[in-house]
Amino acid sequence: MATRLRKTRKLRGGRHMGWGQVGQHRASGHKGGLGRSGHLKHLWSTVIKEDQDHFGHESTHRPASVAIITKKWVNVRDLDDLFAKSGKSENSKKVLDLTTLEYDKLLGGGKVTNAYTIKVKYASNTAQEKVKKSGGEIIMPKIEHKFYNKTEEKTPDKTEEKTEEKAVTKNDG
Repeated sequence: MATRLRKTRKLRGGRHMGWGQVGQHRASGHKGGLGRSGHLKHLWSTVIKEDQDHFGHESTHRPASVAIITKKWVNVRDLDDLFAKSGKSENSKKVLDLTTLEYDKLLGGGKVTNAYTIKVKYASNTAQEKVKKSGGEIIMPKIEHKFYNKTEEKTPDKTEEKTEEKAVTKNDG
């Protein structure tokens, strides 16, 4: 049938074009719901076609406020290799600066063969003992903790003066 002979050509310009008097086929109920409603039910095929990534979530992310802290450690057994790469001899002492090599802490794994003067931020107790036994020393910066090094204000001791208790006399009045 030719388009010019179809019923819709006659209905063009009419108020509802064949859907009754009071505005059927216009409200949200005829569309399948308002907004995103029905996308898990009767409008699922449109989700598959048009917006495949609408449901679900992305992989978990770390909070933006948390800083990533990467720390590097070195054991006592590796001091000879580090000295061969970047050590210095000053006044017949073998000086090894681990802070410039970006090492944060010296650990006590292994044995110390030579006497070293080591500059490092932190060192474990066993590492300090092993370096001292070999004749070396560890130089660590003095760290001030804001929680532990508070200057305590000394409050003067208040000696309480003992007041004489007054004898309570009985008044039979």
